[in-house]
Amino acid sequence: MFDKEFIAGAIARSSETAVDRRRLLTLTGLAGAGAAAAMVAGPAGAASAATESAASNGVSDGAVLNFALNLEYLEAEFYHRAVYGTGLPEKLTGGKGERGGVTGGRKVRFKSKRLASYAKEIAGDEYNHVAFLRSALGSAAVARPAISLDGAFRAAAKAAGLGSGFDPYANETNFLLAAFVFEDVGVTAYKGAAPLITNKTYLEAAAGILAVEAYHAATIRSSLYEMGKPAQRAANAISDARDSLDGKRDDDQHITMNGGKDANIVPANRFSVAYSRTPGEVLNVVYLTPKAATRGGFFPKGVNGAVNASTSES
Repeated sequence: MFDKEFIAGAIARSSETAVDRRRLLTLTGLAGAGAAAAMVAGPAGAASAATESAASNGVSDGAVLNFALNLEYLEAEFYHRAVYGTGLPEKLTGGKGERGGVTGGRKVRFKSKRLASYAKEIAGDEYNHVAFLRSALGSAAVARPAISLDGAFRAAAKAAGLGSGFDPYANETNFLLAAFVFEDVGVTAYKGAAPLITNKTYLEAAAGILAVEAYHAATIRSSLYEMGKPAQRAANAISDARDSLDGKRDDDQHITMNGGKDANIVPANRFSVAYSRTPGEVLNVVYLTPKAATRGGFFPKGVNGAVNASTSES
């Protein structure tokens, strides 16, 4: 999916030492290539780019990618358990910061071959996103933080008026509703993070991941719409709950419009442009709070890395 130029550039921008760069370039088969060899021999350019990025945005490109990695851990753990009944392998969970466990999750008994196939493909994509971001960040990659897939979903469902005993793995409808919580947030997260990224190869990669997340979101929204009024009403309630968490703007959109008469598969503005969430607003949603916080909800101990605080509505 990503070319050699991006991998080489990402390694040069993210690795902390020349040894890290040389090791990662060898693993990706790029050691010995002209541009890659220059990066190993001359890290000053990469260091300069990182410094420029941090100076212009107040946060490095690596910190933004680590923020995204936390979200990918959450999505990958959710989908992997739904499809396979197991979480990510240990080799994909270590890194900087405290590695946490995952509570909740089990294999969903899909009745529809179509939905089972969708879930399997999305699970594979999210697994690959984790693996890719970790390889790009190298030794700078953060560990998987503690993740709640049980208590957090119950709290989110209760806030949306769906009851206090919600189990995202109980059936296909619940699985789709749970996926709906994540996928729209993932799209807005990558779009909102785009202005923070200064390196063009990083930006291109983020755009590529955003596109994949948008395909996922459209699939989930379409599937819920096709399930009829009860599922539509539940999804719309989740949309309202998200909107109550991430600030005063009314950006989040239902999967229906015109009083429920028509589908609203693509949440966008009047120019058909998708909207954004800042990293802080994204964390408001996954921490399940409209207040400034550094932990809660799906991340009971917070996310790892420099970008870890939600914002306040006030």
